[in-house]
Amino acid sequence: MRLLAMGVATVGLALFSALPFISRQAVAADFDNSRIAPEREWAVIVSPYVWAASLNGSGSLAGFDTDVDVPFSDIFDHLDFALMGNIEITNGQWGVYFDGQHVKTSQDEQVFSHEIGLDITTTTLSAGAFFKAYEAVLGGDTVFGKPRTLSIEPTAGVRWTKLEADVEAFGLRASKSSDWTDPFVGLRMNADLTERWNLFAEADVGGFGVGSKVSVNAQAYLGYRTMMLGHPTVLRAGYRLLYQDYENDDFTGANKFKWDVSQHGPAIGFSMRF
Repeated sequence: MRLLAMGVATVGLALFSALPFISRQAVAADFDNSRIAPEREWAVIVSPYVWAASLNGSGSLAGFDTDVDVPFSDIFDHLDFALMGNIEITNGQWGVYFDGQHVKTSQDEQVFSHEIGLDITTTTLSAGAFFKAYEAVLGGDTVFGKPRTLSIEPTAGVRWTKLEADVEAFGLRASKSSDWTDPFVGLRMNADLTERWNLFAEADVGGFGVGSKVSVNAQAYLGYRTMMLGHPTVLRAGYRLLYQDYENDDFTGANKFKWDVSQHGPAIGFSMRF
């Protein structure tokens, strides 16, 4: 049903109206002030971001089965509230990050001359750690006064997702929800192209049957270094893909939940170091 598709579609997409964007994985890599220095100072990096994603796949929620095929351009008509942000703590060699997303959407549709309302609330929380396993000096310095480098960083963490649906139809109202936690492992790469320009790419795989059957996250960003409000800042633009295949096999019928969807689209934003 198109109704469900549009609601759940906005899960990560509606973030498009949230704060400006930068992925957690890109943040620390670019602000590594201390990668070469013998003494490493800890820093906090705050990163609001926007992800304008489309959804493709299939889902089942609150008794509704549907194909999911929604372009991000449809999100604004159904968005009630969206908030997304990332906080990272790093010394350039090691680091941890915490990422949160909360999105609420609502819409109405006419089915057989009856109005059906669907409210979808999605919450996603991620936490993880990383370390620099390889680094090569490229020569020259960035505009922040640090050596240009190429680095590779393994990362691992967990991603918790909760979806809630309130459906009102034919004079009846039903509320359903499902949540799952995915462990994941991956790699990220950071390369200083020039004193200002930076390239970041990251990919991870998770699920492993613990939460979802499988989840895949991949993204790449081109960044530009500058100063904002007296703080080193990187402005970024790129593309992101998130695929999740989850099904609660313990339930059937109206209690069944299935989410087999790819979210993909452009991403923009910034991160600021304190």
